[in-house]
This record gives sequence, structure tokens and C-alpha cells, in this order.
Amino acid sequence: MDPDTENPNASRACAPLILASTSAYRRELLQRLRLPFSVQAPRVDETRRPGEPARDLALRLAREKALAVASSSGPAWVIGSDQVCACDGEILGKPGGFEPALRQLQRLRGREAVFHTAVALAGPSGEVQVREVPTWVRMRELDDARLRAYLLAEQPYDCAGSAKSEGLGIALLHSVRSDDPSALIGLPLIALCDMLLQGGFEGLLGSGS
Repeated sequence: MDPDTENPNASRACAPLILASTSAYRRELLQRLRLPFSVQAPRVDETRRPGEPARDLALRLAREKALAVASSSGPAWVIGSDQVCACDGEILGKPGGFEPALRQLQRLRGREAVFHTAVALAGPSGEVQVREVPTWVRMRELDDARLRAYLLAEQPYDCAGSAKSEGLGIALLHSVRSDDPSALIGLPLIALCDMLLQGGFEGLLGSGS
């Protein structure tokens, strides 16, 4: 008899962990859990649907990323994540360069933005968990000279909101409110740990008792 058929939990226990993202920020965050994992790029169309709210967009894309990689990886634990920044109902994407980033920071100056960070976990048996962790960020009232100096120093052009809170960008922030400090960087680890434990993942902090 196939040992996996005799013990259906065996395949779950040895299923690999895959991060469905090429983001260096998410990779560095996941490394904090000291788990072996591989990285695969999800092939997902990230276009926003007409009228789609920022939170719904983040949740949908996190789920689609996890499922896209899970569909071609065999039995595995697959993590997908997405983050969408919104200010006064307007979605702010990755600026991609200096001038768009400066416009974003000018738009956010003295205002509060919400970063909707979603994480999805697709299990080896096909089950999927999805959660969203919001982070409220209020930016300081800083003049254009300081904003330009920041952008030239850190070049956060691949970050929605145009500031890296884990780096010099913290100087731009007046306040941050969230249930998960890692969510703003791009992967809510508290929520992910909950999902791994609830899903029956065996590797977190050893095999347990």
C-alpha cells in the first residue's frame, strides 16, 4: 500500500512551502520564520476590475497568486500576498520612478492612507485561507525639498505609497496603526502564522506535540 494512502497526513507533513512572489521584501519577511521555502513567480493579471474596492482587490490578487502557483506545483503549501494602498478612495500603485513617487508623496502629505495587505495560503489538499490586514498610515507635513531628499536617498520606486517604513521612510510617517507590524512591509506574518497553524502545517516552531 502507498504510505501516503495509508497515512493521508504524511503528504501534508512533507509538502514543500512555496512563496508565490518575486518580492524581495516578502522573501526577507518570510525568512524570519526560519522555514525552508522556495520562490515561484505567479502569472496573474493584476489589473483592477471596474469599481473594485482596494480591500477586495488585495484579497482577490493574493488568492489568485497562491492558486496560480499551487495549480502547477503538486501538493504544497503556497503563500500568495498582495498590498493595495488607498488614500481618500484613490488607489496608489507602485510609482516606478522619481517624478511619480514625488507626486504620490505630495498627494499623501499630511493625509492618512490605508494599506490593505492580504495573504492567502493554499494547502496541499486544495484548501485556501485568505485574510486581509489593514494598516493606517498618516504622513508628516514635509516640504518638497525633504520629500525630494528622501526619494534620492532611498529610491522606493517599487513601493506603493513611495516610502519604505523599514528604512529611512519612517521619517516621513506621523503615525502607524495596525494589528501586525509586518503587514505594512508586505507580508502579515502574524496572520500567516495563524493560517499555517490552523491549516495543520507541521514545520512552524518544530513539529509540536
